[in-house]
Amino acid sequence: MPVRRENLDSLYYRYSSSLSEEDLAGLVTAAERLVRYYARLYTGGAAEDVMQAGREGLMKAVRRFDAGRGVAFSTYAAHCIMGEIRHYIRKEASYYRPGVIKDLQHKIDAYVEAVVKEKGEPPELSEIAVHLNAKEEGIIEAMRAGLVSLEEIDVKQIQSLHYESFRLPIEDKIWLEEALNRLSRLQKKVVYLLFYRDLTQSQAGKLLGISQRRVSRILQKSLQQLAKMLKV
Repeated sequence: MPVRRENLDSLYYRYSSSLSEEDLAGLVTAAERLVRYYARLYTGGAAEDVMQAGREGLMKAVRRFDAGRGVAFSTYAAHCIMGEIRHYIRKEASYYRPGVIKDLQHKIDAYVEAVVKEKGEPPELSEIAVHLNAKEEGIIEAMRAGLVSLEEIDVKQIQSLHYESFRLPIEDKIWLEEALNRLSRLQKKVVYLLFYRDLTQSQAGKLLGISQRRVSRILQKSLQQLAKMLKV
């Protein structure tokens, strides 16, 4: 674990009593591992600008913490550090992320927040992987998406730990989404209406203003293209 919460809590109360620069420095040093944990989790590394965002989150926690709310300082600090790093990432992220990877990022985010709220400290990477049925290497690669181009992401690392009945593994979802993105706009609409909204070909045709026969032809061509791209 990045830092024992009891240690961080005691260091905060020592500083809040003394307000000395020395005690503040001790608190910041102790929290550095927590900052590094979130920097690595959300970016796959510990770049100085991301670390600095985390440190700013820590200082916000020091200034704003209210012990009367019944929350441990370590828990509040974790939320502030996490929030500041996420804010930085949202501001800096400029690259395309497949929806499957974006969904995985949200799930990772939600799980980490839930664990911090319950235990006061973030989960190990191995815990996140088991909870989300994803390989640890995949968790790291997925969190980098958006900050770097998709070409820089090792997508092959983003895999399920084990297969689940009636559920596509993460890696297949990614390849399927990428293949669907290569279809024409009309083909995407037909596939969406038939497979995601579960409409009949006639119903889809009415919505699109085309005949059922044309919907059928578009569907067959789309499936052939997908099969070829996915090498089914």
